[in-house]
Amino acid sequence: MSRAFVNEDNAAAQADQPVERQVSAQPNYVTPQGLKLLQAKVGELQALHAAQSAEGDQADKQRLADLERDLRYFKQRLGSAQVVPVATSTEKVQIGSRVTYADEHDAEHRVQLVGEDQADAAHGLINWGSPLGRALLGAQLGDEVLWQRPAGDQTIEIIRIEPA
Repeated sequence: MSRAFVNEDNAAAQADQPVERQVSAQPNYVTPQGLKLLQAKVGELQALHAAQSAEGDQADKQRLADLERDLRYFKQRLGSAQVVPVATSTEKVQIGSRVTYADEHDAEHRVQLVGEDQADAAHGLINWGSPLGRALLGAQLGDEVLWQRPAGDQTIEIIRIEPA
């Protein structure tokens, strides 16, 4: 057998291995709700993995590899989670705070600062380490802060801070 065929076989075997999920370098701060979501995700993945493994030779090998990769990732995220105290201030933005801010056109926006794994911009859940999160974190009621966005910097004003 030529060397080319051996390499093709190895390449085919490696193609089935999913690419590992990147773990963020920022601290893994989570809200109490974010911790519950991580725990639920690990439980869900463990159940799916057990069900897939129980199929033995009939198991979908690619699905099993994907589940194992995701399980490694979420177990690592759960293990590195640092639960932040529940936000209680109405004067200073903390992780967990709900913040209403006005943009340069006086349009109001309401977001909540959360951990990376809980973030969902479509639902107003903003990663504390994102450009908007960094602009808001530590700001006080009435402050004008600079939101450094890829689309261009914008000054926003903090008009309301609510505890979690």
